[in-house]
Amino acid sequence: MTLPQFFIIYSIIITFFFFFCNSTSTPPSSLYGLSYHINCGTTTNTTDSFNTTWLSDRFFTGGSTAVVSEPLRFHLPSEQTLRYFPSSSYGKKNCYSFPSLPPSSRYLLRTFTVYDNYDAKSRPPSFDVAIAGTILFSCRSPWPESVARDGAYFDLFFSVKNFTTNLCFYGFATDAPIISSMEVIEVDPASYGAVSAAGNILVNYGRISCGSSDQWGPGFTLDTDRFGRSWQPDIDFRTQVHGSDSVHVLSTENAIDGTDREPNFFPMKLYQSAVTVSEDVLEYELSVDAKMDYLVWLHFAEIDSSVKSEGERVFDVLINERNLSRIDIYKEVGSFAAFSMYYTVKNLSSSVLKLKFVTVVGAPLISGIENYALVPNDPSTVPEQVRAMKALKDSLRVPDRMGWNGDPCAPYSWDAWEGVTCLMNKDKAVLVISEIDLGSQGLKGYISDEIGLLSDLVSLNLSSNSLEGNIPSALGQKSLIQLDLSNNQLMGSIPDSLASSSLRLVLLNDNLLEGRVPEEIYSVGVHGGAIDLSGNKDLCGVPSLPSCPMFWEHGGLSTGGKIAISLSCLFVLFVILLVVYFYIKRKKNDYDFGLPPELMSLAAKRNKYQRQKSLMLLELESQHAKGFPSPFTPQ
Repeated sequence: MTLPQFFIIYSIIITFFFFFCNSTSTPPSSLYGLSYHINCGTTTNTTDSFNTTWLSDRFFTGGSTAVVSEPLRFHLPSEQTLRYFPSSSYGKKNCYSFPSLPPSSRYLLRTFTVYDNYDAKSRPPSFDVAIAGTILFSCRSPWPESVARDGAYFDLFFSVKNFTTNLCFYGFATDAPIISSMEVIEVDPASYGAVSAAGNILVNYGRISCGSSDQWGPGFTLDTDRFGRSWQPDIDFRTQVHGSDSVHVLSTENAIDGTDREPNFFPMKLYQSAVTVSEDVLEYELSVDAKMDYLVWLHFAEIDSSVKSEGERVFDVLINERNLSRIDIYKEVGSFAAFSMYYTVKNLSSSVLKLKFVTVVGAPLISGIENYALVPNDPSTVPEQVRAMKALKDSLRVPDRMGWNGDPCAPYSWDAWEGVTCLMNKDKAVLVISEIDLGSQGLKGYISDEIGLLSDLVSLNLSSNSLEGNIPSALGQKSLIQLDLSNNQLMGSIPDSLASSSLRLVLLNDNLLEGRVPEEIYSVGVHGGAIDLSGNKDLCGVPSLPSCPMFWEHGGLSTGGKIAISLSCLFVLFVILLVVYFYIKRKKNDYDFGLPPELMSLAAKRNKYQRQKSLMLLELESQHAKGFPSPFTPQ
C-alpha cells in the first residue's frame, strides 16, 4: 500500500470537534482483558480526556523522542509526541516488542502517525511498516499536506504466531521512521470469519458507518466498541453528489436486537443509522490495491417502521458489477434487528472496489460497510533460531547502530540483520540463518552457547574483535563449513564437538587457546581445507605445534592422565586395605587372656602369705597334740 492510498483513503484526519469533549466516565476495557495503549515519545504514563491510560513507550523500543511543531493543535496527549529512529544511531530496522501475547489469539492494532515538521526539515520520511515480519504499508515522501500536518490513523487485525510480536519500521537511506501512538487490543479469535481469514492479516481499507456525520468509537467519542474499532462517516465514499436529494439518512433511538454479540461484537450504534435512496441504485466506491484479495462485510438493520413485512424492501448486492446476493432484511431478522454478511473478493484487477445496492422492491438500505485487505503472513524465522540470535545479540554486545531488532530474517523482501544472511527452507515455509559475518565490528562479549540452535549455519566469522571466554561446545553443527574466530581473546581448549561438523576452513589463530588440538580438526588441512592455529602459545599435539605433556591436553589432564591417576589411587587404596587386613589378623592370633603383670605380682604375694599362714597353723596344732598346755585351756 502506498502512502497516498493509505493516508488519503483510509486515514482519520484529526480535525473533528469531538476531541474537545471531556469525560470522567470510564469506557469498557478490552473484552478479553488484554490491551496496550502506548504513547510514543513520552517518559511517563498519561491519561486522556476519555479516561484511557497511555503507557510510556520507553520500555518497548529504542529510538529518540520529539514533540510536534504545533502541539496545541492536537487535543490528545498521544498525538502531540512522537518517536523517531535515526539510522546513524539505531540502524535501518527498529521495532516495538509486545511480550506475553498469547498465541492463537487475535488483536486489533491501531497506530497514529504525524510529521508536523517536528525536525524543521519540511520533508516527511520514507519508510515501511511491518507486523510480525509482514510488510503492511509503505510510506513515501512527499506526504499529502493534510496528512503531514494533521496525521492519520491506521488499523488492522492480526493473529499471534509466538508469544512476542514485533511492530517494525524500516527506514530508507538516512530517513528516520516516525510513530506517535499505537494500541493493541485483544479480540475474539473467531471474529471476522476466522476460518476464511486464516493465515492473513486483515488490513482496514475502509470501516464506514452509513448515515453518521462524524467519526466515532473509543478514543474519538464516548460511543463504545468492544473491539476498539473506530467508524468513519460514509459521505466521502458515496458516488452520489454530496447533498443530493436522492440520498436519505435514517436514524433511530430504539434498541437494535442482535448487537454486541460474539464473535464480532458489532456495536448497536452502527445499526441505529442507515442510508437509503429514492432512486434505483445506491453506490459506494472504495480505493484498493489491485491484485489483492479483500474481505467485505455489510451491515443492515430495518429501522424504517413503515416496513412491516417481508418482501417490502428487497435489493441486490453487486461488487464490481458481480451480483452476489439478494437481500430482504425483514425476512432475515425482522424489524430493529442486526443482520450482517460478508464476501471474499479475489484478485481484483482494478484499484477501485465498487459496491452497488440495486432496487428490486422498495429502496435499498445499508447501515455499515467494512473492507479489509487479506494480506498473507510472510514467512518468518524459525523460532529457535530467533532465540539463538537474540542470545548472540546480548552475549556479543552488538551495538544499536547495527539494527539487530525484530525478526532476524523477515520480511524476506528486506535485508536481514546487518552481517546476517538468511535462506528459505526447502518447504518455502520458514526462514533459516545460513551465515553470520561480524568481523572487525568492535565486539567485546562472548559467544553464547545457544549458537548451537543455528542448525543451518554454514559460515561464521567473528574475527578481529575482542571476544573472550571459551569456544562453546555447541558450535559443532553438521552444516558448519567455514569458521573464523581469529584475532580475539578466546581461551580454553578447542572443543571436540567441532570434529562432528563439515569444516573446510578453520581459522583460530591469534587467540589464547590451549591444550591438545583434536586430530579431526587438524585433518581439515590434510584433506584440502585450510586451518590456522598459530598465535596460540599453549596449543599442542599436532605437527607445527609443540608436543603435549604425556598426561596433559586441552588445558587440563588428558584422558590417559585421568585413568593413570585413577589406577594409582586404586592401587594405593588396595595396599592400605591389605596392610590393615594383615595387621588385624595378626593382632587376632596373638591375643593373651592372662592378667596384666601388676595383677600377677599382687596375686603371687597373696599366695605366699597364705602358704606361710597355713604352715604356722599346722605347727601349732601339732604341738597341742603332744600335750603342751594351751594358753586357752583353763588350769
